[in-house]
Amino acid sequence: MKIVVQVRLYPDAVQEAALSATLKLCNDGANLASGEAFRRRIHAKRELQRLTYGRLKDLGLSAQPAILVARKVAGAYASLAGRVRAGHLGKPGTRRRVQAESKPIHFRPDAAQPFDDRCLSWQLADRTVSIWSVGGRLTRVVFGCSPQQYATLAAHRRGESDLVRRDGKWFLYATCDIGDAEVKEPDGFLGVDLGIANIATLNDGTRHCGKGLNRVRYRNQRLRTKLQRIGTRSAKRLLKLRRRKEARFAADTNHCIAKRIVTEAERTGRGIALEDLTGIRDRVRLRRPQRVTLHTWAFHQLGRLIAYKAARAGTAVVYIDPAYTSQGCSTCGHVAKANRPSQSTFRCASCGFAEHADVNAARNIAARGVAGWAAASLPNAA
Repeated sequence: MKIVVQVRLYPDAVQEAALSATLKLCNDGANLASGEAFRRRIHAKRELQRLTYGRLKDLGLSAQPAILVARKVAGAYASLAGRVRAGHLGKPGTRRRVQAESKPIHFRPDAAQPFDDRCLSWQLADRTVSIWSVGGRLTRVVFGCSPQQYATLAAHRRGESDLVRRDGKWFLYATCDIGDAEVKEPDGFLGVDLGIANIATLNDGTRHCGKGLNRVRYRNQRLRTKLQRIGTRSAKRLLKLRRRKEARFAADTNHCIAKRIVTEAERTGRGIALEDLTGIRDRVRLRRPQRVTLHTWAFHQLGRLIAYKAARAGTAVVYIDPAYTSQGCSTCGHVAKANRPSQSTFRCASCGFAEHADVNAARNIAARGVAGWAAASLPNAA
């Protein structure tokens, strides 16, 4: 399993100028390679490298950075093709898809640039790195990280690291390859119902309420609308300062919830059953006031964090079909819209069973998780 460790760089003035020039040159080269890839419809790594290597070298890049720039461009086009196949840019002929496919991919002057071990070396004992730049090798660039991040870097760092400049600060995103923990045979499953009113609800009745998170989002949305309406320089400056604050708050909340869920599953020896919510934004139709809530809800991030933390703990995770989990009775199995008289209430029209709607849905998810795990284990048993 691969994870990314983010460390902060603390370059001095000379080093910072060299890093800025390096990022700009690398992204100038990426735009050059992107233009050639678009014109000639060549997106494979090796072919694009052969096509652009000489011109990238003439631009001022050394051999290995030139190769990494070509690979970055090829990866960007592969990512674009994947988004098109998945339908994330709409159907053929839609405005968004036409715009994406009708011009070369553009790289910002400070877009992230990958470095491998030929261009970047870590001196973990000194907490410094040595990195290639257009002005020569930069040595003893200081970095800072937590003790846990340091231990992960020392034990598991492998492969490339990305140089990133964000809000005037410098970071390295280091790839760490952590061996997969052996998945333990689960003793039942912990069903997790992801929602908006309650971010996550477990089949044992535990609810992680989304009221506080949604209140922060609504407040940020109102402030964002107000500042955009004002449109002054100071308002735009404040918008820029606040642009990542909400995302950091939501990510921290999701991390905490995911950790609690995985810890509970690990403590009780159970697996985790999650709904497969792929494409939910395209399937669900909501009134205009509800759309912002759905489209700013980081449910995909929460599910991804649960899966990643479970993999590190050796906890089994299964994805189930979410159809009718909120309308089906977890006691008798009766499915009907009438079973949900309100958002938070479930009352079975057949057997009379009553429960909080999200808890009932989580019980259905847990039951489907048990069935899904048994079905997946049958071929192995045979």
